[in-house]
Order: sequence, then structure tokens, then C-alpha cells
Amino acid sequence: MEASAVLQPVVALGLWTGVMMIWMYATRIPAIGKAEIPEEEMGHPIGMGYLPSEVRRIGDNYNHLFEQPTLFYAMCVTIAVAGHVDAMAVNCAWAFVAIRVAHSLIQATVNIVLLRFGVFLLSWVVLLIMIVREALVIF
Repeated sequence: MEASAVLQPVVALGLWTGVMMIWMYATRIPAIGKAEIPEEEMGHPIGMGYLPSEVRRIGDNYNHLFEQPTLFYAMCVTIAVAGHVDAMAVNCAWAFVAIRVAHSLIQATVNIVLLRFGVFLLSWVVLLIMIVREALVIF
């Protein structure tokens, strides 16, 4: 199987991160204009506390896309470079992307924390499958 097969989900999640960035600024900029944020707080995370929760959640999710997914990116590149791309790795990679998109949509809209947490755990299960499979081959 071609290495690009496991790299396509990497690009897809990168594109999704771009969508979340656009959504974040499309909601944050108008909200900042309406909020009465003290000037000395504007350059600090505490300043975002003046914004409505529905605006902050989108920004929080954007930040989350730079946490756990960084390990996903590293694993996909490792799998590709090592030449260990197979159907299971590719299916896990696409499942991870789909689950992270679902996580984003849950957090940015309804934000049911237990649901969001369950989806987050599911993404970890998929990622751990990828990591353990690769560890078994490399070690």
C-alpha cells in the first residue's frame, strides 16, 4: 500500500483544523468587539474569559486540535516512513479523523461533556491501536 494512503488523513485533519480556525475567528472577532475586555487583559488567555461560552468553546477546540492530534501526526508519518502502511493503519487513521471531527462539532455546538469525553476516549482507543501495532513491528 502506498505511504500516501496513511498521509491523506493527516492532510484531512490539517484541513479540518483550518476550518476550526476560520470558525473561531468568525465568532471571536465580533464577540471581542462587543465585550468589555480591559486592555491589559486582551493579550492574555484570561481576556477570553470575557467572551460568551459558545465562542470560547470553539477556540478551546481549536487549541485541542494541537494536543492529542500531534501524536497522531507523528504516528502516521512513522508508519509511512517505516513502510508499514496497511489497510488497518489507514482505516484507523481515517477513523481517528472522523472521531476528532465529531469531537470538534460536539464541543463547538452542544458541548455535552460526557458525550464529548466518550468521543475523546474513543479517539484514544484508535490512536493506541495505531501506536501498539507500530510498536510491535518496530520493537
